[in-house]
Amino acid sequence: MWGYVAMAAMVLIGTVTALAATEPEQSVRAEAATRGESAFQRVLRAAIGAFSEFLSRRDAWAALGFVVLFKFTDAFSGTMTAPFVIDLGFTRNDYAAIVKGVGLAATLIGGFAGGFVARRYSLVSSLWIGAVLQAISNLAFAWLALVGVNQWALALAISVENFTSAIGTVIFVAYLSALCKNPLHTATQYALLTALAAVGRTYLSAGAGYVAQATGWPIFFVISVLVAVPSLVLLLWLQRREHFAGLGPAQV
Repeated sequence: MWGYVAMAAMVLIGTVTALAATEPEQSVRAEAATRGESAFQRVLRAAIGAFSEFLSRRDAWAALGFVVLFKFTDAFSGTMTAPFVIDLGFTRNDYAAIVKGVGLAATLIGGFAGGFVARRYSLVSSLWIGAVLQAISNLAFAWLALVGVNQWALALAISVENFTSAIGTVIFVAYLSALCKNPLHTATQYALLTALAAVGRTYLSAGAGYVAQATGWPIFFVISVLVAVPSLVLLLWLQRREHFAGLGPAQV
C-alpha cells in the first residue's frame, strides 16, 4: 500500500510544478487567438495544426516510420521475457525478485548512461548507439535459453537488457523532443509522437508469441535482434538525407 502512496506523492511533484509554471509567450499568443472556441474545437485545431506542420517537413513520413520501429526490437523480445523465464523453469518469485532488484538498478544506471551518451555524442550517433545496443542485448536471452535455470545467468541477462533498453529509451526521448521544435505545437506533437511510438510496442509485437512457439526460444531471441534491421535502414536513410542536421548539437 505504501508503495502506491509514495508513487502518488511523486506524481504530485509534476502536478504542482505544472500548476506553478508560467506559459511561454508563444502559448499566450496562441491561446488569445483561439479565445471563444470550445474545448473540442481547440483540441481539434491543435491536433490538425500539429500534424500538418509536422508533415510539411522534409522526410516526415520516414521519420514517423522510424519513430514506430525504433523500440520494436525491445518490445518484440520484452513481450515474451516473462513467459520465457517461467517456461525455462524459474519461479515467478525468482523472476520478480531479480527484475525488481538488479533489473531496476540496471535500468537506473542505464538511464544515466543514456544521458551521458546523449550529451557526449551527436543525436544521430547516439541513436546508432542506442539502436545497436538494445538490439544485440536480446542475445543475452538466447544465451540464457542455452544455459538453462541459473540465477546468476538470469540476473545477468535481465541486467543487460534493462541497461541497454534504458539507454535506448533516453536517447529516443531526446530524439522525440528534438522533433517537437515548433513552440506552438510542442506538447501536441510530443503527445502524438509518443502515441505513435506505442504502435511498435503493442500492435507490431502482438505476434511474438506465435513466433516463439514456432521457432523455440534461442531462435526467437535471434529473430528479435533481426527485427531491428528496418529501423536501422531508416536511420541510415535519414542520416544520408541530413534529417538530423538541425535537430541536435554537432558533436561527433
